[in-house]
Amino acid sequence: MTFEEVVQFHGHSCPGLALGYRVTALVLKELGGRAHDEELVAIVENNSCAVDAVQAMAGCTFGKGNLIFKDYGKQAYTFIRRSDGEAVRISVKWTPPPDSEEEKVMWDRYAAGDRSQEVVQVVQSRKTRKMEGVLKASDNELFKVEHVDVPLPEPARIYKSVTCSVCGETVMEPKTSRRGEDYVCLPCAEKN
Repeated sequence: MTFEEVVQFHGHSCPGLALGYRVTALVLKELGGRAHDEELVAIVENNSCAVDAVQAMAGCTFGKGNLIFKDYGKQAYTFIRRSDGEAVRISVKWTPPPDSEEEKVMWDRYAAGDRSQEVVQVVQSRKTRKMEGVLKASDNELFKVEHVDVPLPEPARIYKSVTCSVCGETVMEPKTSRRGEDYVCLPCAEKN
């Protein structure tokens, strides 16, 4: 996929998406092609824009069960080829260019909710500069790449659907709390 195709999937271009694009392009060179089913597993350690590139390019998705999310807040991605267990962990080591004093002020204003034209223009310019830096940098500048030994995750499982006796919504059986013969979904179990 081209970066433009990944942008179309994601909805906008940004530095995080560019990082995900570069990570995934590198891993596809290392481990082979896109997963049509579960041939490739991705373990992502963040829920940033980068993960959309992983889904679009590598074919690793929550729905197929070959995208595993570990909420560590790290720009790190481990990919495992199921056929032989070969695994690569890619972590981002790139340091973006420093912000100017004006960019720091505008970013603080943006983070506080200011969406004035003045602020958005500076923030977008900053994002574009960082994104272009990611797209132009070498793999060595961007990433630490390690071939690692990790346990192969179980293939995706399909569970029986049951009805919550409190709210009436369908839920997968292992995500319920049993109350006698009744199934109670976790949100309802937490309330009662």
